[in-house]
Amino acid sequence: MTALTLSTAAAPGLRADAIVIGVAKGAKGPVVAPGAEAVDKAYDGKLAGVLGTLGASGAEGELTKLPAPAGFKAPIVVAVGLGAEPDAKSEEGEGYDAEALRKAAGVAARALAGSKKAAFALPVDGPGAIGAIGEGVLLGAYAFDAYKETSNGSAKAKNGKAPLAEAALLGGKPRDAAHKGALARAVTVGEELNRARDLINTPPNDLDPEAFAAVAQAAAKEHGIKVQVLDEKALAKGGYGGILGVGVGSAATPRLVKLSYTHPKAEKHLAFVGKGITYDSGGISLKPAGHNETMKCDMSGAAAVFAAVVAAARLGLEVRVTGWLALAENMPSGTAVRPGDVLRMYSGKTVEVLNTDAEGRLVLADALWAASQDKPDAIVDVATLTGAMMLALGSRTFGVMSNDDAFRSTVHEAAEEVGEPAWPMPLPEHLRKGMESQVADIANMGERMGGGLVAGLFLREFVGEGITWAHLDIAGPAFNEGGPFGYTPKGGTGSAVRTLVRLAELTASGDLG
Repeated sequence: MTALTLSTAAAPGLRADAIVIGVAKGAKGPVVAPGAEAVDKAYDGKLAGVLGTLGASGAEGELTKLPAPAGFKAPIVVAVGLGAEPDAKSEEGEGYDAEALRKAAGVAARALAGSKKAAFALPVDGPGAIGAIGEGVLLGAYAFDAYKETSNGSAKAKNGKAPLAEAALLGGKPRDAAHKGALARAVTVGEELNRARDLINTPPNDLDPEAFAAVAQAAAKEHGIKVQVLDEKALAKGGYGGILGVGVGSAATPRLVKLSYTHPKAEKHLAFVGKGITYDSGGISLKPAGHNETMKCDMSGAAAVFAAVVAAARLGLEVRVTGWLALAENMPSGTAVRPGDVLRMYSGKTVEVLNTDAEGRLVLADALWAASQDKPDAIVDVATLTGAMMLALGSRTFGVMSNDDAFRSTVHEAAEEVGEPAWPMPLPEHLRKGMESQVADIANMGERMGGGLVAGLFLREFVGEGITWAHLDIAGPAFNEGGPFGYTPKGGTGSAVRTLVRLAELTASGDLG
């Protein structure tokens, strides 16, 4: 993990492999962003012109390298695009958007893989900027190389480079409590989000439900979190028909993990529920060719919940947070659940299984009902639930559904605040009729059109009466099959971790609404 430090040193005299500066897209060409004044001075105030000559425009994600000026101890300057220059006359006043800083820092950190130290001279106008830059560096520098052959036992993988070892954030004040607090939060969130990425990227032969539960137990012990693990025998005794039904076809038996963090001063209780299908073949309703290769990511919701609970504990938030990880492997076999089977859920309701590839809602239904028994102030579930949500919102935005419009807005705003694109979605009552069953209380499938909304309506059936609930369908952004961008790598992304942490912070401060 990249080490982060705050530094008041001047860029010219800092020993580093590179100096990172920001460049914005101005009305007449690239504009050197605040924080790089010393660098610009060394170019006789002509750095913007030099960058323009090299083709830089300041567009988001753009990166330009050039030799450092004479007298600098760092050999190169890395100019990274921040997007449009802020309008000083706007109501918000001066300052760069936190997400722009986060993305720029991520782009630079990834480009500097193999470097020992880099100095980030990006715009800093307060602790918020420090936190954004710190997060961007940690998330952008992420690499998953656990399964790559290494050379001489070093961290450098063959044909690859080790992540940036150290980043000094210039403009940060090492003795300022607010700056130190913002950096500490960035480190905690960044480390736990990257832990979620590691879990998502781990092959399913090494991360089955039992192994995932063991990881959760170890982290709980380390951070003072109470943990309870229900194995297949306990699940059968408790009547968890949904989780058992999904996992019955696999040699890897299912688990339900409960993580409980409670601050002594906690007044509110927030429950998180995560879908943890460690591999999804579709079961008897087998997925078509080309849709199986990335299904190790179907536990991304559980990974996000796990990471958020640990982060809340590490941050010492004055709140009670309970995390539920519904873990199973969905496989076809002679013992697997069949289309047409009826499962009796933990809530007592019966579900006719029309499609075994609609398994996520089955494990979530049991976990939602279990979470409801604690009577939390609110429940938020997270799941890579439907391909329909990807069709609706694409690969970078997750959908937000809720039984309370105000809470849905709160969750959406929290997601946007931390830089996770989200969009509020409805729960149309007319779609509930499509899940009516002749043999059970409800079917696990309904109308094909609006499938993501149908899934949300199904989940709502298993939320306790009077409990505020939201559902995050992260099917699109949970796993990036394309090239890296901003601070987002290829593979597992850790989607929704930051939203959940922010919701826990809002709950602790009494601002959840």
